[in-house]
Amino acid sequence: MQAAIPFPNVDPEILSFEIGGFAFALRWYALAYIVGLLIAWRLILHWARRPALWPQARAPMTADQIESLLTWVVLGVVLGGRLGFVLFYQPGYYLANPAEIPLIWQGGMSFHGGLLGVIAACVFFTRRNRLPIRTTADAMCAATPPALLLGRMANFINAELWGRPTDLPWGVIFPGEPAQNCPGMTGLCARHPSQLYEAGLEGMLLGAVCIWLVSRGGLKRPGLLSGVFLAGYGLARFVVEFFRQADAQFITPENPIGFVVSVTPQIGMTMGQLLSLPMVIFGLGLILFARRRA
Repeated sequence: MQAAIPFPNVDPEILSFEIGGFAFALRWYALAYIVGLLIAWRLILHWARRPALWPQARAPMTADQIESLLTWVVLGVVLGGRLGFVLFYQPGYYLANPAEIPLIWQGGMSFHGGLLGVIAACVFFTRRNRLPIRTTADAMCAATPPALLLGRMANFINAELWGRPTDLPWGVIFPGEPAQNCPGMTGLCARHPSQLYEAGLEGMLLGAVCIWLVSRGGLKRPGLLSGVFLAGYGLARFVVEFFRQADAQFITPENPIGFVVSVTPQIGMTMGQLLSLPMVIFGLGLILFARRRA
């Protein structure tokens, strides 16, 4: 085995305690969700206090409305993320075990499902409060990348969603199964730290682009930032899927890479790519629409 980076010794649990016979734990993954949502809330509040950033020099939401929106977003992320995982990744298992669908603490969340949940929450909230849906969605999209950055870093700490085997010097030897289960290799194997690739592309790079566009008047073009976010995330996820290990239920001896649509055993698309492609197409359409309207 060539040079590789050992997995850092970071406990996924920040702290744990027991009260009345019930065990409780605060995990990095849960903290990433909480902090990411709070950062998004504060960013939108910050932009709302700068009327010059918005169409007609007027923010579409009050501070109270932004706080209420946060509640609906949390529901959309949790419910949509869980149902998306159930429907997109393991429908057969949960059809046979429906009682396990609410057990989100056992793991299993889908970004694409969470996105659909947030879209539903945004549509419901804006119609209920008579707010401009495209401008509201733009603010939400521009504020989302920091949460993606934290979430992917938490995935790395949890040693989950690891990448495919690699002999590159920055490959990481993840603990347990990923180090042992490498077809055609003996001994421990290193894998792409695909969680960090996603953190860099979906979180840092996409976040920098969105914040730059906000500073350059991007919120004045309804639909532009939503389009940039959707196309940017979809493209980033599509690229990272070339390095990310597919979920175990998609991998078979005849399909070792885990394609859901394939031309040959080495050419095809994973579930992540299949779900990301419509995001890219729809995002580009929103960008063109926003530019023409402007």
